[in-house]
Amino acid sequence: MVSRKLYISMWLATIVVAFLVRSGVGCYWQSQLHAPHAFGAFEGDSHAYWVLGLQILEGKPYRYGDDTAQVFRAPGYPLMLAGMFAVLGKDVPVLMARHLNAVWGTVTVILAGCLAGLLFGGQVALIAGILVAIYPGSIVMGSLVLTEAPFCPWMLLQLICWLQAVRSDSSRSLLAWSLLGGASAGIAVLIRPSWFLFTAFSMVVALVAVSQKKRQAVIGGLMLASTALVLMPWWVRNYQVTGQFVPTTLQVGASLYDGLNPEATGASDMRFVLPMVRVQQAVDAASPGALPGTFESRLDHRFRQAAIDWACQHPGRVLQLMGIKLIRMWNVRPNADPGKKLSMRLVMMFSYLPMMGLAGLGLWQQRRAGWETWLCALPAIYFTFLHMIFVSSLRYRQPAMITLLILAAVALSSWFLDKEVHDEQACSATT
Repeated sequence: MVSRKLYISMWLATIVVAFLVRSGVGCYWQSQLHAPHAFGAFEGDSHAYWVLGLQILEGKPYRYGDDTAQVFRAPGYPLMLAGMFAVLGKDVPVLMARHLNAVWGTVTVILAGCLAGLLFGGQVALIAGILVAIYPGSIVMGSLVLTEAPFCPWMLLQLICWLQAVRSDSSRSLLAWSLLGGASAGIAVLIRPSWFLFTAFSMVVALVAVSQKKRQAVIGGLMLASTALVLMPWWVRNYQVTGQFVPTTLQVGASLYDGLNPEATGASDMRFVLPMVRVQQAVDAASPGALPGTFESRLDHRFRQAAIDWACQHPGRVLQLMGIKLIRMWNVRPNADPGKKLSMRLVMMFSYLPMMGLAGLGLWQQRRAGWETWLCALPAIYFTFLHMIFVSSLRYRQPAMITLLILAAVALSSWFLDKEVHDEQACSATT
């Protein structure tokens, strides 16, 4: 075992490396764009967050594009960008947002180590921190102007709070950790709405698979309550805008139809949006009297209903698409863009495959540890089910990989521990 001083030094080095690598990759990518306000990859998503952040800073109505897109994106990440604009100015280059996400990526490294330490001890914590710091997928997500980097710390904080609530030896401690975990979940949802059902999903799993059913029910209920409190201002605002309850955004319908439609392939292809907009406009124009909700909410309902109707009529194709999406999410190579550099494809393959193998081994080694170990696997299971319904890509597995890397660290730690025991036995034999 390493000394305490060396352990702290290694952790500090890991944190510094995590930030420098992410910032360095962000600098490199921005330099390739030859424009300080270009986003590059995922241009549309990044631009939407950027514009909404400026809208918040300037006190303008929270909408993207025309007046119809008023519940287009949840406000979590735009609020963070608005804070950056308030400090650095509205004309701040995109590179600063990449550095901001590098900070969030570094916080993810720290919290992954904290969760690993609480579950499996200090040695696993350090190994997990190193793995998350250098894992290419984590580095990439910490370099883009997207929501993955700021989302992951709140996801991990919820898992930490859930673990601490389960271990609580007093009602006050259980209450505090549960409420904090739910608040973390609420912030996570405001950043990435796809996290909205995670607490309920995990609560069902716990009630089915864990012996402490009453405790898990109490923890889950308290988390759901505090999550609702965090989301309440967003819900109230959405009701004021649309006249309807909108728990996350009005992009759910379009996203669902993206995954379930006659032309669906498992990948995202939003070319259907404009034709559907024109259909809704024609229906609205032909409808007498006042129309319910807003155009945005009516369009969302049309997308949802069209996706559900098609899925009910084509169950065989839905099952086929679910298999395709499962493969797309956990593929060992990029799903598209065969022109990607061979070196990039090799880096992805030879970083992903060993980590998945080690994660599987770590889960097997800790299979009897119960709920605490499954906390590391639940995000992967949840996101997999979710994106077998919606569209799927390698991007959507990246948050789940953070907790899987903790399980990989368990397997690596056991190897190091076995090696230490073997070395000690060899030393004893020679003396």
